[in-house]
Amino acid sequence: MPQLDQLSACPGCGEPLEEDDRFCGVCGTDLRTAARSPGAPPPNGAQERPPGYTPTEHDFHLPPPLQSPPHPSAQHPPAPHPSPPHPGGAERQPPPPAATPPAPTAPAPAHQGPPAAAAPPPPPAPTPAQAPAPAPPAPPRAAAPPTTPPAGSPTGAPPPAAAAPPTATTAPATTAPAAAAPDPRAHPPAAPPASSPPPGEQPPAGAPRTPAAQRTAPRGVDPRASAAPPPNPEPVRARCTGCGRAEAETEDGRCADCAAQRADARDHVERELSGVAAVSDLGLRHHRNEDAFSVAATALSDGTPAVVAVVCDGVSSSSRPHEASAAASEAAAESLLTALPRGVAGPQAMHDAVLAAAEAVNQLADAEQEPGRNAPACTIVSAVTTGGQLTVGWIGDSRAYWVPQDETGAAARLTEDDSWAAQMVAAGLLSEAEAMADHRAHAITAWLGADAQEVEPHTATFQPDRPGVVIICTDGLWNYAETAERMARLVPRESRQAPLPSARHLVRHALESGGHDNITVAVIPFPSPPAAN
Repeated sequence: MPQLDQLSACPGCGEPLEEDDRFCGVCGTDLRTAARSPGAPPPNGAQERPPGYTPTEHDFHLPPPLQSPPHPSAQHPPAPHPSPPHPGGAERQPPPPAATPPAPTAPAPAHQGPPAAAAPPPPPAPTPAQAPAPAPPAPPRAAAPPTTPPAGSPTGAPPPAAAAPPTATTAPATTAPAAAAPDPRAHPPAAPPASSPPPGEQPPAGAPRTPAAQRTAPRGVDPRASAAPPPNPEPVRARCTGCGRAEAETEDGRCADCAAQRADARDHVERELSGVAAVSDLGLRHHRNEDAFSVAATALSDGTPAVVAVVCDGVSSSSRPHEASAAASEAAAESLLTALPRGVAGPQAMHDAVLAAAEAVNQLADAEQEPGRNAPACTIVSAVTTGGQLTVGWIGDSRAYWVPQDETGAAARLTEDDSWAAQMVAAGLLSEAEAMADHRAHAITAWLGADAQEVEPHTATFQPDRPGVVIICTDGLWNYAETAERMARLVPRESRQAPLPSARHLVRHALESGGHDNITVAVIPFPSPPAAN
């Protein structure tokens, strides 16, 4: 239906108007006179506002009439009518900035009514379904000089920085019925328009311009989206091997959903060289493997092959016992591998290696301590085979056993525990069976750690007269084979030829017997095979 000859906002101050207002309630402008005098200056010194300006919306105003198609694909309706515009009849353009000249005093766009008879019959106006496809975005335009162009000359107002949405079609001057053009207020722009076009992009005055309907912002680009910070990706969490859910650990390292134990790289460790093999296992009762081992092969200064094995057991009542055992085993092995090739004798090299391990554990105490716990601490046992000689060193209750290959030979325990039980037996107060049955049996009296008394390494050297294997282990194994005879019965007969399967067999026995503690064992064939060099 035709639109009423009525302003939607005061042309002087921009105040929204009611349908029957004759004067502006803010600046007193005569609205009917202003509607019929589009070129008159605004009263009261107010800044000039373009026709159709509404302060509650983005700065759009109606484009001046066009008599010739500014673009080959544009369709023009009939000639302009002198009636004032309606805000919903055409898409409005933003006003020029204060620093630029005022907009041209062209005839006001008419309402969308029947075409005038004096105008040549142009092609019918495009409907929304037949509207020309949006063209690529055109650069912002400058305002034309403040003159009234002759009829039929192309002119226009400066377009906004962000043009109208592609779905809105704009009709210059008079158009087909109003229903063919949607209200631009239903499609607000993606961003507020700029106050002025960038310098260097202003076309000459009177140059043809692209209609607003064909000046569209680049599709898929929203400045608000680019200004927003990118979302932080959710970190990937490890999943429980038991229930498959995202793993949430309890204090003892178990899954909070199914109580399954979290897997760790130290839960089960195996290593084999040509002259030694070792296995360490978590056991069945502990949440963390606090044992550690190191094995290596080297040669003496005369080329004699030498094999090194170190086993350490972290003291559970101390802080970070797993770090203490790892540091001690690595330091002792490194010390032996440095001293033996230089010609240092086995007993002296072993003594120095135990002291090096003690110093490495002492260094851990420099870090912040856990409240209510002792400094990191561990026990150590080490063995070195060089030709026909066997040297062992230890502090604490980790043990070394000799098991001959010939069953007629006698097995022997090569170390003495630094423990309460050993002291009771040595003092003649208790038998070994009585002492080991006491709950204080495994209380150690010497260890590696910053809070230990003066460390005095124990070393012993043997020269076995027959082939066999040396077993060094933590109490997680020897708890189930305390005597040398029981240990000898557990060691497979082919242990010299297959040290790794033998170590696995001993660990399996401890697990099947209860696995109450971490289990670590190293099997060293004696004498060392030539390939160990």
